Amino acid sequence: MPRAVYVLAIGIFAMVTSEFAVGGLMPQMAGGLGVTISQIGYLITAFAVAMAAGGPLMTVALVRIRPKPALMLLFAIFLVGNVLAAVAPSYPILMVARVITGVASQAFFGVAISVAVQLSRPEVRGRALSIVLTGLMLGTLLGLPLSTLIGGQLGWRAAFWAVGALTVIAALATTAGVPGLGRADGGNGDFRQELAVFRNGRLWLALSTSTLIIGATFAAFSYLSPILTQVTGFSSGAVPLLLVAYGAATVIGNYVVGRLADRHTIKVLLSGLILNTIFLAGFALFAHLSVPAVIAMLGVGLVGVTMNPAMAVRVQRAGNPGPLVNTVHASFITLGVIVGSSVGGLAIDGFGLRAPLWLGVGLAVLGIASLLPELGRTRAQSPAESLAQERAETATTC
Repeated sequence: MPRAVYVLAIGIFAMVTSEFAVGGLMPQMAGGLGVTISQIGYLITAFAVAMAAGGPLMTVALVRIRPKPALMLLFAIFLVGNVLAAVAPSYPILMVARVITGVASQAFFGVAISVAVQLSRPEVRGRALSIVLTGLMLGTLLGLPLSTLIGGQLGWRAAFWAVGALTVIAALATTAGVPGLGRADGGNGDFRQELAVFRNGRLWLALSTSTLIIGATFAAFSYLSPILTQVTGFSSGAVPLLLVAYGAATVIGNYVVGRLADRHTIKVLLSGLILNTIFLAGFALFAHLSVPAVIAMLGVGLVGVTMNPAMAVRVQRAGNPGPLVNTVHASFITLGVIVGSSVGGLAIDGFGLRAPLWLGVGLAVLGIASLLPELGRTRAQSPAESLAQERAETATTC
């Protein structure tokens, strides 16, 4: 793998650490700002809305800029957002900061994934994406618990200062480690050509599946901290360690999916959704029991966000590997975050802390249903036809 693929993971790690920090600091932030846990949950939603709506617009604004300068500009915007979050005197100002960081983060994902595809050989594209997305998994393994620990010991504002420092480190690493590249469209700047791919119905179906996979996972993940403390009965001091275990599960799952994503894309997605349905239902049923709850939580980590490499491969085969397709895909992913976190917050108000877990079950079942047309299409082909089409799609997306 080119060294730059690993460097890109550092930038994503910084972005994800900022995104997830709120989930681990809900009680402290609610107390410090004088608001409810549900309102803090809406900060996660705001970040996701900014990603989904603002990320593609930011990508369009950067379409004529080469990838490396675009990445550096996005780092600068992201740093401003985190500094503003660290000094925010009120809830509305913090909301603005989350919007700024969300827009920059989404665009960064799209550009970074496009760069990884440009740098990698066709036969290892899925593996390269899994390496870049290791930053996402390490955000849960290290970034989330560390920000939770820092916030618990030094105050939640210190966590955002730490993310700002991490952003500077990632930007310096990108400056040194990522080569200059032309645009993924070959430098012709034809925006209409990039838009034309969205006429493909298979692309929209693939995007919808991604939304449902992430929505199911984030319905649980957004509220892990209060569920583990108020339902399962763990102390607040134990939550960072449990989140480390959750993050470790995501790293393992991401590695496995990255190895299988190129050759078994649909099978991986179907298996992950079935297992996630089982784990989420188990979590909802046995959240009051420590051992079953931890096992179910780890299971969600193993087969939830770890589907990202397979999701990305499927979307790129249905569309193309350009920054706009990748950013729009990231927007559909964050639409899942919006559904999982916001509807989960509303469900908590009405039905208690187990309700987001049942919401996750429903979204996972819908995700399975969204794969059925693709499964039917694959079964209708002979093995030779499937292999030939797979090779053709791989060549086209690269």
